[in-house]
Amino acid sequence: MSNQIKDVKRPPNLEVEGDEELIRKIEDVLKDVYDPEIPVDVYNLGLIYKIMAKYENGRPKVAIVMTLTAVGCPVAGTIMAYINQAVIDSIPGIKEDDVEIELTFDPPWNPDMVSEEGRQLLKEIYGYDVVEEWKRNMQQAYQSQEYYSEEGYDSE
Repeated sequence: MSNQIKDVKRPPNLEVEGDEELIRKIEDVLKDVYDPEIPVDVYNLGLIYKIMAKYENGRPKVAIVMTLTAVGCPVAGTIMAYINQAVIDSIPGIKEDDVEIELTFDPPWNPDMVSEEGRQLLKEIYGYDVVEEWKRNMQQAYQSQEYYSEEGYDSE
């Protein structure tokens, strides 16, 4: 991987592998696909874990590993179909069998996976930093758990 592709500002959990130009095109495509329940695109929301993109015999091949905000997400199939169609519609020469989308929940998504751009969008929408609020809430929950453990209130 060249320094040029490493220097691109990406969500903190995203891995990329393959042809730089094709990867950037895929990233741009993903920025136009939105989670129907959250007004931030799937790329900046941190739902994309890995993009592998290359050319085989002159044809683009793309594999995307992604997650959802929750295991029981009711729009899972819809989001994956949107991504698949957006890639096919936007990348010249790509066919349906050239795109693979894998869904994983390992690791589970959390707000800390949102990109800086996504955080800014959420701040504009909700008026506060959703990620920092989540971190504070997690810290308080952890401290409460420690307190109750120290006081002998373990559930075991």
